[in-house]
Amino acid sequence: MYAILDIESTGGKYNEEGITEIAIHRFDGHQVVDKFICLINPEREIQPFVAKLTGINNKMLRSAPKFHEVAKRIVEITEGTVLVAHNAQFDYRILRTEFRRLGYDFQRKTLCTVDLSKQLIPEAESHSLGKLARSLGIPMSDRHRANGDALATLKLFKLLLDKDSDKKIITEVIREETHGELSPNQLDMVFNLPSETGVYYMHDKDGEIIFLGKTKDIKKRVNQHFTNVGKIARKLQKETKKVTYETTGSELIAILKAYLEQKKNRPRYNHVSKKKLFTHTIDFSLNGTEHIVLDVEKDRTLEHKKMAFNGTEAAKSFLNKINEEFELCPSSLGQEVCMSEQNKGIAENCNEKVRAAFEKYSIQNKDIALTDRGRQTGERSFILIKNGRLQGFGFVDLNHQINNIHILESIMTPMKSDENTTFIVEAYLRKNNRLKTIPLTR
Repeated sequence: MYAILDIESTGGKYNEEGITEIAIHRFDGHQVVDKFICLINPEREIQPFVAKLTGINNKMLRSAPKFHEVAKRIVEITEGTVLVAHNAQFDYRILRTEFRRLGYDFQRKTLCTVDLSKQLIPEAESHSLGKLARSLGIPMSDRHRANGDALATLKLFKLLLDKDSDKKIITEVIREETHGELSPNQLDMVFNLPSETGVYYMHDKDGEIIFLGKTKDIKKRVNQHFTNVGKIARKLQKETKKVTYETTGSELIAILKAYLEQKKNRPRYNHVSKKKLFTHTIDFSLNGTEHIVLDVEKDRTLEHKKMAFNGTEAAKSFLNKINEEFELCPSSLGQEVCMSEQNKGIAENCNEKVRAAFEKYSIQNKDIALTDRGRQTGERSFILIKNGRLQGFGFVDLNHQINNIHILESIMTPMKSDENTTFIVEAYLRKNNRLKTIPLTR
């Protein structure tokens, strides 16, 4: 027996959402034998973007029953069933959260039609409910409303049951009752983690680091590891006995730490590539022509006057950006020959714009500190660059003068520099303008 489920929520902070609408169809594998569809007063505000998406607003829910008034009906209609939903992890988590607020431990087995469709219809361009329904000819109405989505999920599930002729996948995909939820030990681990930027380390029973990662929200990211599906996720859920962390304040420090520590420690479940992180470069040097001509090249070496990119799209996007910002000459982009052929002064003017762009976005040959937020109020972080190479990172009080390279060297934590760290720093500078660049004196 199955309970096809769809939930609409208020949106908002993780595990603080409330249910605004629920639809449940009790399905015996052949036909629907019972159903429950209801708007619910979440007793909290709906996020504006959610109201726009679903069409459900706060006014509509004022007279709707509150969750505790319909909880018994939900328990009854789902009793002895496997919950089926598109992205079951989300719906089950929200439902369990509402029951937990009432002091009730609601548990059901779950089945996710996203997982099923990926295995049974791997050729589909997208496994989102809307696009999947459209490609399979499943009619949909009331998109982003609980009953409309539940009915589409029901029709999709029937189709998937038909496709699963040997019934092996259905058997394999059904999770344990606590799928999408945390064990008591995992709950304790997540509870003690901060919702801050940094690096986290997952340890096995022997204390060995089996996975490490960087994130802007340590608590949320580790929680995702414990509730995700997939081969690596299941191994981490089974083997992780402790989680430690280091907050960094700065996202860039977290990215650099994670890269260097993965490279050094090679945790069991991290994929650590020996290849360069970049695939293409742009050469900003004068190569025997009057103009500096910027061209995207497939290249994994970061030589003098070059900037690195992961893919041609990223490189071309950067060229478009500096073209707008610095009003580059067409000749600098290899598009046409400008009047500079008759006037070398004009060519030099074009080249000066190119050099200005390189100066702004490259760290080559520079002695600078990149400062960002710290780990706590009254503190800021710094990344030290000397002669264009990463030296290390550290933290100082807000009133500390960050301009002397020798002082920073004495308080920093050293980091090894390579072409990848240069690429990481420059790529971050291209995308983020929150970092403050401070020239240093020796």
